[in-house]
Amino acid sequence: MGNTCDPAAERVAEQLGFSCHGAEPVVDFRDPFGLENGTMPVLELLIVGGAVFALVHAWRRWRRDGDPVNISLWSASVVYLAVIEPPLYFPGWFGLEEHVGFIFSHNVFTVQFMYDRLPLYIVAFYPALSQLAYELVRALGVFDRRGPLAGSVAVAFACQVFYEVFDHLGPQLKWWAWNTGNQAINEPALASVPMNSMLLFASVSFGAMTYLVVRLVGNGPGRGPSIAWRTIVAGAATPLAMIIASAPSGAFRGEGQVGIQRAILSVELAAVWIAGLYLLVDACRAARAGKVPPAAPPLFTRVYPAVYLGVHVVLWLIALPAYFASTNGATEEGAPIGSLWYAALCTVAAAGLIAAVQRVSAARTAGEPVGS
Repeated sequence: MGNTCDPAAERVAEQLGFSCHGAEPVVDFRDPFGLENGTMPVLELLIVGGAVFALVHAWRRWRRDGDPVNISLWSASVVYLAVIEPPLYFPGWFGLEEHVGFIFSHNVFTVQFMYDRLPLYIVAFYPALSQLAYELVRALGVFDRRGPLAGSVAVAFACQVFYEVFDHLGPQLKWWAWNTGNQAINEPALASVPMNSMLLFASVSFGAMTYLVVRLVGNGPGRGPSIAWRTIVAGAATPLAMIIASAPSGAFRGEGQVGIQRAILSVELAAVWIAGLYLLVDACRAARAGKVPPAAPPLFTRVYPAVYLGVHVVLWLIALPAYFASTNGATEEGAPIGSLWYAALCTVAAAGLIAAVQRVSAARTAGEPVGS
């Protein structure tokens, strides 16, 4: 197919330190020790390992506990990726060049698919993060006490805080680069991160997908074929929720209306935070009252969220010297920086979620109310 390395893609690739010309159409492999910088193989190991860990956990939940939601959510995440990512990488293939244009490009990692546009770790990122957020919220008992809708809103909040710790770090460490020439899609932005991405990809998609999976699959063990088609529907339908959520700010797309879009997106993001914090506080109050979930959080929930956050904190510490030496929003190497204050806020919120789950786990182990 053509349009695999148009001028915009070529320019962004050069900023990241590689060429998009001559890329393998299916898959390409590179030396993990020869990548752009040493943080990249660390990120790959963290995310790919997390996705495998999540898959093992999801399989056990289905086969041992009879709950297919985890395996369905893991699989729906991959279906969602297959639907949403190709049009973003190659808008010309789908007749979207005039509507969305070239938005961003990933750097080249150890394993790359689709003309070097799709790293393996991105394939793994969606199931790893969806499982991380769902399990944290499930461990706090939000789904049991509040139902699928409130639980999915809490998942959207959990994904926001864990995703944005990653999202505001990636451009500086050259994990990917946004096409700054595409102002129609990539503006308004918070530092180097488009606010549309912060809302739609980091919260709306995960919340909607979780709700669809829980509603379609969560009513019983079911058989494999039944679970499979419901999972496909959930993953494929998730982008529709993103289209709906983007409509308020999209109605004001155009020259001179970036401020209005920023205000609308800020309100929507604030709503995610307010609802998420309310549900988190409510879950903590229920735990203090002794209303802990009937089962202790599993190993995946106790371990992976803390590892994910801890590794990202270390990577942020590595990036901070260049961050503080930056001028006009870019490091000395020309890499754009993210928002430190927002990433710090998300880190605190993510740590709060982890701490809340650890307290519930301790309460279950002791067999006593959390507040006793």
